[in-house]
Amino acid sequence: MKVTTYPIPGLLLIEPKRFGDARGWFAEVWQDHRYREAGIAEIFVQDNMAMSQKGVLRGLHYQLHHPQAKLVSVIWGEIFDVAVDVRRSSPTFGQWVGCVLSAENRDALWVPPGFAHGFLALSDTVGLAYKCTDFYAPEHEHVIRWDDPDIGIEWPVENPIISEKDNQFQKLSCITAEKLPSF
Repeated sequence: MKVTTYPIPGLLLIEPKRFGDARGWFAEVWQDHRYREAGIAEIFVQDNMAMSQKGVLRGLHYQLHHPQAKLVSVIWGEIFDVAVDVRRSSPTFGQWVGCVLSAENRDALWVPPGFAHGFLALSDTVGLAYKCTDFYAPEHEHVIRWDDPDIGIEWPVENPIISEKDNQFQKLSCITAEKLPSF
C-alpha cells in the first residue's frame, strides 16, 4: 500500500494495492501490521456504513470524550472527504484537508482523534465504510458549521443538502476551549 502524508500532522491518505483482471479486482483494505508500519496502531472497535444521495453534506462532527479516529473508504460512488484540525494546542488548528475518495480510486483517509470530519456525496448515491477507534457517544458529539468562513473549506457544491442538526451549529471560533480536544 502507498501512504501519503498531508501538511497537517496525523492525516494520511492510504492507497491499498489492487489486484485485478478482466473478472474484477481484490484488495486488502485492512491488515494490522501494515497499518502499524504506517503509524496507525489504534484498535478499531466499531465499523460503520453510510449511504447518501448526491449533494448530501454530513458534518463537521467530532467527539470530545471518547474521540473517534476513523479510517474512511468508499464502497460505491464518490465523496469529497474533509478533516479539520480542532486540537486547540495544535499549530495547524482550524486548518483543513479535503480529498476525493471513490470506489474507483479505492483510497482511504485516516482521520486521527482531534479532527472534525465531514463529507459531501458527489455521485448519485454513495456508500461509505469506516472503521472507528471508539464507540459513537452522541452525548459527547460536537458539530462545527460546514460553511464556517474562518475555516474556509472549498466544498465543490453551492447548495448542499444539510440535516437540520448540522445546519444549526456554530463556527469553530465560537466554541469554548473546554469543548475542544487538548491533545
